[in-house]
Amino acid sequence: MQPQGPLPRLRKIRVAELAELPQPNIRTDDDVAAWHKTRGYRDYWLFLLRLNEAVANHEVPETDGSCSPTAAALISILNELDSWIDDIPPLQSPQRFGNLAFRTWGDRLTQRSDKLLGRLLGQELRSVIPYVKPIFVTSFGSFLRMDYGTGHETSFAMFLCCLTLVRFFEPSPDHERELVLRVFVRYMRVCWRLQDVYKLEPAGSHGVWGLDDYCFLGYVFGSAQLREQTVFPVSAILRPSLPQNNLYCMCITRIHQVKHGPFHEHSSQLYAIATGVPNWSKVNSGLLKMYEGEVLSKRVVVQHLPLGGLLSLDED
Repeated sequence: MQPQGPLPRLRKIRVAELAELPQPNIRTDDDVAAWHKTRGYRDYWLFLLRLNEAVANHEVPETDGSCSPTAAALISILNELDSWIDDIPPLQSPQRFGNLAFRTWGDRLTQRSDKLLGRLLGQELRSVIPYVKPIFVTSFGSFLRMDYGTGHETSFAMFLCCLTLVRFFEPSPDHERELVLRVFVRYMRVCWRLQDVYKLEPAGSHGVWGLDDYCFLGYVFGSAQLREQTVFPVSAILRPSLPQNNLYCMCITRIHQVKHGPFHEHSSQLYAIATGVPNWSKVNSGLLKMYEGEVLSKRVVVQHLPLGGLLSLDED
């Protein structure tokens, strides 16, 4: 699944050329198959491959440090969303999953998203807002079902893709690297807090047979980070005190924080990778293939994604 040569740049789209706004368009398995043949799907897959290549042999920065103005602007908005969790404490509830305060948080996001995106994009790209707002709002979970899963995570990655298609972000390795190692990491941490504070249910969880109850892309990008080194073998993730400068290790550490019992029992897929895959390059290529098969090809996962608009449904 890793490219054999240099990847092409992501194309540029002018909003004036668009006719349709994004909305959920997948209702059947045939719709999923048709979506995989669209220009929007190819754009998104190319975007993911470019992010994957950009982070190879690079670590998550230890400190916030400096980053591009556009990445800093989006991180500032994620910081604000994080602060809302403090403003909206969980309600006293006997339910195991789904605290109703999450709906209040979601209502605030829905009501304020135009203003947030306007602040992010500025006057020049204000016309982009209707095309990215549904994708952005979908990125943090279902406020109706009070759950979060790989479909919501995919929505955020698609949001980043859309902002690159309109050139808010540049499709260059340096910018794509900070989208993963700074922006996506900040997004992950916001979502972890949402899951913990509001006890969000895993959306479409496969239980012990799934890779992770909530996420997938952190493992893809983290395995890409480790692909070109030999000091930290795949089996090392079974040892405690994992380094936190790598997304794969961050996700494994997160599992240990929220799950208890033997790792091979509650995370059998990750254990099988650690004991059966010889190197990080094979882990990375295998996870890309698995992401396409187990996330992007499952109707129950992608049926809520807002598609169309910047994520064109025209056949490629």
